[in-house]
Amino acid sequence: MDQLVQKALAARKNSYSPYSKFAVGAALECGDGTVITGTNVENASYGLSICAERSALVKAISEGKRKFKRLAIVTDSPEPAAPCGMCRQMLIEFAPSLEVILANLKGKSEVLRLSDLLPKAFRLG
Repeated sequence: MDQLVQKALAARKNSYSPYSKFAVGAALECGDGTVITGTNVENASYGLSICAERSALVKAISEGKRKFKRLAIVTDSPEPAAPCGMCRQMLIEFAPSLEVILANLKGKSEVLRLSDLLPKAFRLG
């Protein structure tokens, strides 16, 4: 198993998902090789919840990271799950050609480019 996927799998264990019961782990590989992990954190006011992908991205940005190579996402869904639209939009701001590895607990995985997941993305400049 890819080391980035293993880190996302480990991050998934920290999920706070009492409402959806849908735990997600993410691991974001930065341009310098650093890996920042994130997990989903839900809230009783559902709109205040944050996805694992954005959790990792915001942590990385707060540490001064701005370049990203790969993102691994691990879920317990029958098929590997892709990031939501909000996560795609936030990620594309920094890394349109980001490699995205989707994986599940059953060992299925798929590798895509973020630009394929969000064609014709909204961008300024």
